[in-house]
Amino acid sequence: MPDFTAAAQRARVRVPLHFPDGYRADAELVTFHGLADGQEHVAVVLGAPAPGTTPLVRLHSECLTGDVFGSARCDCGPQLREAVERIAERGGVLLYLRQEGRGIGLYNKLDAYALQDQGLDTYAANAALGLPEDDRDYTAAAQMLTALGIGELDLLSNNPDKADQLRALGIEVRDRVPTGVFATPDNVRYLRAKVLQTQHTLPLGDLAALDAG
Repeated sequence: MPDFTAAAQRARVRVPLHFPDGYRADAELVTFHGLADGQEHVAVVLGAPAPGTTPLVRLHSECLTGDVFGSARCDCGPQLREAVERIAERGGVLLYLRQEGRGIGLYNKLDAYALQDQGLDTYAANAALGLPEDDRDYTAAAQMLTALGIGELDLLSNNPDKADQLRALGIEVRDRVPTGVFATPDNVRYLRAKVLQTQHTLPLGDLAALDAG
């Protein structure tokens, strides 16, 4: 049985999505009552899985700098864009979670950026500020999925912790599907740190070659 209290759908509204590269998708945005952390997380429902197939789901943590402003210091914006298209093609849900900076908040994230400019990696910068390396808890995500009637899924993510937490919360993660690799000279050190520190499934050799270049 799930180890959390039930949440309920609050409202559903159709929102057509239009990305800067011209890609469009029809989505339904779902809001909720009773989420454990009290945050205004949103489910973005895209397409419908074929009968007998498992929905594709992404847990996407909010990133103002990457998602909105197109920051090249992370890969969040490209991951969001990719996820919408892949989920719309197969049918599933993107959970947009209000967990800026791996849960530490926007101002703290920008303070960590300043320390990264002095040579610290993304995790060491958080630690230097007295903050957790990753403060995200996915209980609300499990509540949202349960309220949507999703108990089994394929998870679109390079992060094993997301799958581990969902499984511990009673959600059956059948498969973890890796995202694309969106490496640039501005974010390669950030991506390499995710591989080395938190075992993200990214090709370390390719990242090392880009970093050396």
